[in-house]
Amino acid sequence: MNAPRRLPLARTLRAVAWSFFGVRRGAAHEEDLRHLNPALVIAVGIAAAVALVAALLLLATWVVDSGVAA
Repeated sequence: MNAPRRLPLARTLRAVAWSFFGVRRGAAHEEDLRHLNPALVIAVGIAAAVALVAALLLLATWVVDSGVAA
């Protein structure tokens, strides 16, 4: 029996990005799930969440500093 093939980082990023939107792709999604590395998915998910929060903070700071929100 062959060891399961691991997805490269780009496909893991894509799977995490789609999960942020709550989109599932049916049979292709199930195939991806069988080969995802859970540790890599967790690390990418945490990094994506931190990046999202940082982007929102930067956007809020920019809006407040520009005077549009006043």
